[in-house]
Amino acid sequence: MAGPRPVVLSGPSGAGKSTLLKKLLQEYDGIFGFSVSHTTRNPRPGESNGKDYHFVTREDMQQKIDHGEFIEHAVFSGNMYGT
Repeated sequence: MAGPRPVVLSGPSGAGKSTLLKKLLQEYDGIFGFSVSHTTRNPRPGESNGKDYHFVTREDMQQKIDHGEFIEHAVFSGNMYGT
């Protein structure tokens, strides 16, 4: 059998990505994992650094981009995101 391969859950807001992810993590513990993305936006109420996102400065984010630390990155609504 080949090594681990990524499964990407992608869809518009409200499509059920988070619901499906929670179900997979509950029912298949140890098989599925979760990548915590980085962002320059401010945390929303109830969000935790390192759990929901890694909240970083624009300077730190740009340095990580420049060093090739993300497999993808984008700007959305003026905030930077990277995985």
